[in-house]
Amino acid sequence: MSEVLLRVENLSTVLHGSGEPVRAVDGVDLEVRRGETFAIVGESGSGKTMTALSLMRLLPETGRIVAGTVELSGVDLLALPEAAMRAVRGRRIAMVFQEPATSLNSVLTVGTQIREVLERHTDLRGARLEERVLSLLDSVGVPDAGRRVDEYPFQLSGGLRQRAMIAMAVAAGPDLLIADEPTSALDVTIQAQVLELLRELQKKNGMAILLITHDLGIVAETAHRVAVMRAGRVVEVAQAQRFFASPAHPYSRKLLEALPGRRATAPGESMRSAPLLLVRNLSVHFPVRKGLLGRTVGRVKAVDGVSLDIGAGRTLGLVGESGCGKTTVGKAIVQLIRPTAGDVEFGGVELTRLRGRALRAHRRDFQIIFQDPYASLDPRMRVADILAEGMASLGIETNAGVRLKRVAEILDRVGLARESVERYPHELSGGQRQRIAIARALAVQPKLIVCDEPTSALDMPVQAQILDLLKSLQRDLGLSYLFITHNLAVVEYLAHEVAVMYLGRIVERGTTEEVLRAPKHPYTQALLAAVPKIEVGGVREVIRLEGELPSPVNPPSGCHFHPRCPKVMPECRERYPENFNPSGTRSVACWLYQKES
Repeated sequence: MSEVLLRVENLSTVLHGSGEPVRAVDGVDLEVRRGETFAIVGESGSGKTMTALSLMRLLPETGRIVAGTVELSGVDLLALPEAAMRAVRGRRIAMVFQEPATSLNSVLTVGTQIREVLERHTDLRGARLEERVLSLLDSVGVPDAGRRVDEYPFQLSGGLRQRAMIAMAVAAGPDLLIADEPTSALDVTIQAQVLELLRELQKKNGMAILLITHDLGIVAETAHRVAVMRAGRVVEVAQAQRFFASPAHPYSRKLLEALPGRRATAPGESMRSAPLLLVRNLSVHFPVRKGLLGRTVGRVKAVDGVSLDIGAGRTLGLVGESGCGKTTVGKAIVQLIRPTAGDVEFGGVELTRLRGRALRAHRRDFQIIFQDPYASLDPRMRVADILAEGMASLGIETNAGVRLKRVAEILDRVGLARESVERYPHELSGGQRQRIAIARALAVQPKLIVCDEPTSALDMPVQAQILDLLKSLQRDLGLSYLFITHNLAVVEYLAHEVAVMYLGRIVERGTTEEVLRAPKHPYTQALLAAVPKIEVGGVREVIRLEGELPSPVNPPSGCHFHPRCPKVMPECRERYPENFNPSGTRSVACWLYQKES
């Protein structure tokens, strides 16, 4: 058994606000050993991040540690003066935060921020310092480090920003790396790269990792031991394999049961109905302008010839990496963005030709639920006004009394107390806000709802509740969904069919069973291989994609995926593949299958 590096005993942290003090961390005991990955899991508000900030002594102004000890190699960090603690941060303990865009300094280059760490904690200077900065960027997989070192955070993709933050965190060779939801904002392919990077750095440097996450798939793949937190307390600690095989605490079992993959499978493959929505060759191109006169110098081909259809009462899952055009497709379908080309036929009506009042007459038939309900709900409006607004503006219920009655009925349907009508969005939890967003869409009695990552920001138990709600609404009301997500477990649970998108185009389409059980396109195979899974004692194939999503301004010639494809052939570089049909319900845009169709 390895030596204990970090020992935490009876750690208690209180947050003081306008009301009663909140015990955010309430008597936590932990031990992290050298070279191990120790994961802390739990819902939002359980105290995971506040525990990490307490260890680093980086609490908000309202926070105060009221009890406990935090020993690092026998030294009580809580007893150190702040000057001595500054020497510990970055050198002995470092932290990777959830959102690098807000954690990195936006006015300093990536290289400058790494240099600051090295100048603070090492004696490297001059050429040796510059060499070390480039070496760190290389070690975390940042391509073309010599150029990237002088770029600012906003010039980097999400994956590269997270890599740069990891380079800063490991620059001085810390004994303990605290990783707070380091991949929650990343696509599964980039997520897999970052997790592999952390494992390699741990193996090379022997550092311990304290991993904070609500993704149990990541825990199963990376952690040696697991602690489950609830309401500021640790309710269970166990070896990872034992935890997933037989969790002891009821709350731990609840977390595992909430995973989409552990619950009912996708809806039954009922007979396909006539298309409610028919999209053909949809394109959305945005101009790239430069100079004082705003001259057009290129075009972002966000969506570049997408075709799909959705039947009444059916769900189509649209999946792919960030930047592939999924959200733009959803907005173009409901005409929030006007397509550059193509047809969008809804219920036999061609929407792209409608304007003004004619389009408004059809708006009640299709609605959209956005990823972040806090940003999409008006903070100045009460729930009652939010839900009644759509009905009033579209002329569905002209009588105010009838509208209020309808609001109460909708709240019942989405599982919210009727008293919620008097509350504002900031007074609701994340799950409650998302229910309000769903209720707002339902208020106008639509036939199709575009769901744009509606559960990605939610913890597993809340996510499960929202998915169950969407499923029951579809069953009771006959709704159709276009479900946009990068979470393939959610697609498996909810969708009848799946379309996989890459750089503005659909590369594979089929029933959920076909695509997720036997993927054909190399990109789909890589997406599925990158998803963390809970497989106790199992070994799964891992397909690593090189590089990142190319720019839609200048997509590669031939098949857009060929620069990253492990099965690339000469024709892939020359021509974009046709859509081949291995079966009546399947299409694949890949030259590998030209002989099967």
